[in-house]
Amino acid sequence: MAIPSPAPHIAAFEQFGYGLFLHWGLYSQIGQGEWIMSQQRIPHAEYRKLADTFTAEDFDGRAIARTARRAGMRYITLTTRHHDGFSLYDTKGLNDFDAPHSAAGRDLIAEFVAGCRAEDIVPVFYHTTLDWSRPEFTDDFPAYLAYLRDSVEILCTNYGEIGGLWFDGNWSKRDADWEEDALYGMIRSHQPNAMIINNTGLGNCGALGHPELDSITFEQGRPEALNREGMSKYVAVEMCQTMNGHWGIGAADFRYQSPKEVIENLAACRRVGANYLLNVGPTASGAIPDYERACLERVGDWVSRYDECLRCARPHPAKAQHASDFVLAHPDGRLFVFVHDLGVQGSADVVVRGGRGGAMALSGIDRPIKRVRWLGNDEDMSFSHDADTGLLVFKATGYPYGVHHVVRVAELS
Repeated sequence: MAIPSPAPHIAAFEQFGYGLFLHWGLYSQIGQGEWIMSQQRIPHAEYRKLADTFTAEDFDGRAIARTARRAGMRYITLTTRHHDGFSLYDTKGLNDFDAPHSAAGRDLIAEFVAGCRAEDIVPVFYHTTLDWSRPEFTDDFPAYLAYLRDSVEILCTNYGEIGGLWFDGNWSKRDADWEEDALYGMIRSHQPNAMIINNTGLGNCGALGHPELDSITFEQGRPEALNREGMSKYVAVEMCQTMNGHWGIGAADFRYQSPKEVIENLAACRRVGANYLLNVGPTASGAIPDYERACLERVGDWVSRYDECLRCARPHPAKAQHASDFVLAHPDGRLFVFVHDLGVQGSADVVVRGGRGGAMALSGIDRPIKRVRWLGNDEDMSFSHDADTGLLVFKATGYPYGVHHVVRVAELS
């Protein structure tokens, strides 16, 4: 069966490869994650007082976009409104539970979009579909859905062209009629080239949804390859993951991903053609915390070495000798081999032994190969290739002492 061709906006989204997720709101002042209102059963009247101290004094849309670009990311998805119902944008009179009516006194989404445009980063808007602050969500669901559509329409009509809308919350009423036709139709009328994504949640990773959706999601779990044969529409794949165990900032959370883990997760996503949307919870005042910024920048050094093959390459069916390794294909005919667990060369008096090296075999290399080299230092490696069987064997040299990329990439050309 045929595989459908991606629409241009979906094809462009797939080439972004790597993006920044930001969960930021009133809850950031408490510093115990984004679900604190629900989990601590804080009454709405008490919770909304947090708006009086929400100054956003350190929020700088361009500085955040610059951090994303330095990290090798191409888009940012920001929580314009999370489940607590507080909006970072001007709700134009729909309610007064928004940033212009807080201590910040301004439209923070306008600043975010301006910052993204200045740094050539694509802005994407997260928007909750559930709302703990609206009685209609429980008492008059059709009225609530009209309010939701009016809210999203503001985002679609006041900030120029955006990269997409990223929804989250339909899992809260699995059997309800969310009137998705009306919501997505409205978005398409204003933003025809925007990605429309609706998170299926932790318990339903990779599920297909409404026909208008442009990507499936994997929350906090590595994505699987999507078989698109016979599908009526080509959809993308995106994995969203936290730097730690929650989405909003946690002042007492010390369990963070290392640069090594981020690199491995990014490689695992690109292995199956998925985007990696990595979350950071900004501080109460709106800044990227120091550790997260440093980690992103360090990973950005790795991305800069392999940017071309991460963006433009597609999964290739060749099989590697080691299950952790994989091959991506560039449209110009080059192949890229992603090699994990490579050892380090050098004196036994200083090098801690471990890792792989030596002959590495690949099957299914279906095109002539004239050269095998490491990207990064342009080092050639000896190889043999049987064009009839597709078997290629190359001698993978280890890292020089003082060098380790976690995942190293060889180019077959």
